[in-house]
Amino acid sequence: MTKDKNSYVNRELSWLQFNERVLQEAADESVPLIERFRFLGIFSNNLDEFFKVRYATVKRIDEAGKGGKSELGIKADELLEIITQVVIKQQSKSLDILSAIQKQLENEDIFIINETQVDDEQHSFIKNYFIQQVSPALVTIILNDSVELPLLKDSAAYLAVKMELANEKNQYALIEIPKSMDRFVVLPSKDDKSYIMILDDLLRYCLDDIFNIFNYNSISANMIKITRDGELDFDSDLSKSFIEKISDSVKDRQIGDPVRFVYDKTIDDETLEYLMTKMGIDSKDSVIPGGRYHNRRDYMDFPSLGRQDLLYKKIKPLQIKGLSLESSIFTTIVKKDYLLHTPYQTFSYVVKFLREAALDPQVKTIKITIYRLAQISHIASSLINAAKNGKKVTVVIELRARFDEQANIDYAEQMQDEGVNMLFGVSGLKVHSKICVIEREEDGNLKRYGFISTGNFNESTAKIYTDFTLFTANQKILKDINKVFNFFETNYRIYRHKHIITSPHYTKSKLFALIDTEIENVKKGKPAFIKLKLNSISSYKMVDKLYEASRAGVKIQMIVRGICCLVPGVKGMSENIEVISIIDKFLEHTRLYVFCNNNDTKVYISSADWMTRNIENRVEVSCPIYQDDIKQDLLDIFDICWSDNVKARIIDATQSNDYRKNNNPKVRAQFELYDYFKEKLNS
Repeated sequence: MTKDKNSYVNRELSWLQFNERVLQEAADESVPLIERFRFLGIFSNNLDEFFKVRYATVKRIDEAGKGGKSELGIKADELLEIITQVVIKQQSKSLDILSAIQKQLENEDIFIINETQVDDEQHSFIKNYFIQQVSPALVTIILNDSVELPLLKDSAAYLAVKMELANEKNQYALIEIPKSMDRFVVLPSKDDKSYIMILDDLLRYCLDDIFNIFNYNSISANMIKITRDGELDFDSDLSKSFIEKISDSVKDRQIGDPVRFVYDKTIDDETLEYLMTKMGIDSKDSVIPGGRYHNRRDYMDFPSLGRQDLLYKKIKPLQIKGLSLESSIFTTIVKKDYLLHTPYQTFSYVVKFLREAALDPQVKTIKITIYRLAQISHIASSLINAAKNGKKVTVVIELRARFDEQANIDYAEQMQDEGVNMLFGVSGLKVHSKICVIEREEDGNLKRYGFISTGNFNESTAKIYTDFTLFTANQKILKDINKVFNFFETNYRIYRHKHIITSPHYTKSKLFALIDTEIENVKKGKPAFIKLKLNSISSYKMVDKLYEASRAGVKIQMIVRGICCLVPGVKGMSENIEVISIIDKFLEHTRLYVFCNNNDTKVYISSADWMTRNIENRVEVSCPIYQDDIKQDLLDIFDICWSDNVKARIIDATQSNDYRKNNNPKVRAQFELYDYFKEKLNS
């Protein structure tokens, strides 16, 4: 088959369609009101990271004069323009959604007021709050032609102030919105009504207090924000340690080239032109007219005001039947494997496992990979505890976990100071695998215990990310896992594995072999299918292989949360491939591969998406599931997700994100899964 440009969806444009699905959640009136605000925040935060990373990458390709068509499928300069136009439309839609939510909140006696709506009682509160809390934290920059503009911080929000002075030309200034303060100021309630003021408007209300030394006839303030290239550039100074280079690169990110400039579309032309000239914004940057407020990611932290009726009902994470938090996990998993599925089941099992290892006199070594830790991490404290108890603790920490670099540096230094053996990954490869292996002395021999996960060992994200973690004492699997840690120590050696699949050396070839088996089986008239649950698929090699399987007649079902460069349902190319995407209360993060294998089903959980970076440029681990009851659980989980007809969107060539609707009983997968695990616990 001859492929053309319609064989793939551009990665960047597919990602924007994913963010459109997030925006759909903000618009969905069946979603609780305050949760809709929070989806607006997620939409905005996603967009910030997109411009820092993906838009910045395309811009670099364009500025290098490479054209970009071979890498991007479209010329880089054309793609930059398309992205800007799509984002302008999405931003406009998001502002309409924001306005609608605010009006509906008023029906619930929650009022977000601006600086023109303050009454006398609120005036006193606001002035006192400004003097006591806000004023000491303010950074105000006076602009003039003779002084170079100080570097504006990446993704910080600023009020651009214009003062029309008597008998003089205009005076401009910038007020940095303090990141250290809550963006939403809860004002005193009255008559059972709640009032909130956004910090930006509180500053507008207090402009006279800030600029009282100037004799102006009028004063106005409009929001602006600049987003900078978030790529880390490393220097070649051989005298610096890797941790020093990462730390310096994180600091340099704040002075990266601008890639997006967002401004309040009501700003006057003279002020806008002055600011863009002063900041060096050019035609290669994405200039986005926006609303009155930027950094809407702060809506993720919109105050609940005690209104539980306007939030999703909290679920109590369940325990796993047969695996007690009050007795030894080691003595339990030596008999059989157990599967944890957060957030439906409690992440406490992971912490309990490491705490038990830290105290157990028979445990000799603990090895673990870490990608992102919680702000206050019980995982880190358990590992430090183990080191203090004389265990040999090895932590492979990824210092280049994007936008968590500084947090990981801080934890790495803390653990290193406490005697933990720290390894900082492999040159040229990010360590994205989620693995742990513990060696315990039993009857004079070392026996291994461990876990393999699809997600980070992070208590905070475990409350909102769906992930699998397999607890096992399977010595064959753990022998392979231990070889991965050997690779971290001696990465000039390439280790072979009998059970697990690892990137960067084996993932593509092993997955190709599994797909080839399905192709051969369907040609022989044997049962054949593939079921995949992924965050993203952007590797054209993997896409082409799935197209090959589809043309052979293999039925393929895919649940893809984010980027999907594959185009399903195209006659002669992908008519046997169906793709859905689920966006709901929790972030779908589980990665699951299922291959029919002539009804001797092969099932894997994995840290790897089907992206080039996961397959070729990272250390990833996919783990086979051998135990029949866990294998069945995973097949059930996939089928429940596939049956979703409430939050599932159809992914097809139109990229329209249509909800999947049918006449069957309503199935909302995330709610069904909680009931599924609850029933198993009580059975």
